[in-house]
Amino acid sequence: MAFKYVNMADITRDPSVPRRNSPSRDGAAGEADAVSERLDLITHVELLFFAYRDFTGDPDAVLEQYGFGRAHHRVLHFVHRNPGLRVANLLEILKITKQSLARVLKQLIGEGFITQRAGAEDRRERLLYATLKGTRLAEKLTALQVKRIEAALQTAGPEAEAATKRFLLAMISDEDRAQVEALVRVSRPGDVISQED
Repeated sequence: MAFKYVNMADITRDPSVPRRNSPSRDGAAGEADAVSERLDLITHVELLFFAYRDFTGDPDAVLEQYGFGRAHHRVLHFVHRNPGLRVANLLEILKITKQSLARVLKQLIGEGFITQRAGAEDRRERLLYATLKGTRLAEKLTALQVKRIEAALQTAGPEAEAATKRFLLAMISDEDRAQVEALVRVSRPGDVISQED
């Protein structure tokens, strides 16, 4: 049986609305250009869906062995990357409810992937750390994703790394961008990375 390519835009298109990429009655070139640009942007949306599917698919297979999902992965990743992370800060990073985080944290702590300690100054403060077991899993998952990104950047060419970084940062909302840059330690050309980082 032969595989037939189906354009995602055709699948999701409302059939009651006429196709916008057909020539306009007055033949206005500007409208045709605008429609073409919109279709190009829709292509980017679809590529992002497929890229995310494969980017998360590699670790999903590993997480499934533990009975974990993507929420567990995100929590473990940021706790591992930021030892002593406050629960309040983790909520802010992930933008999820306390109930959602509590459920995931309970499982990660219960199974020995994360440990929770009281703050030195404020005993009510809960600080999170990845255990050795959690560190090993976090690093395994990160290695899978780094490998995929490394291969994609190599295929895309020498300018791709800086352009991709700019693009991803631009996708983040204006009010969160500076905080995200600080959190993920975005390096810029000419930055010197110390051995401690």
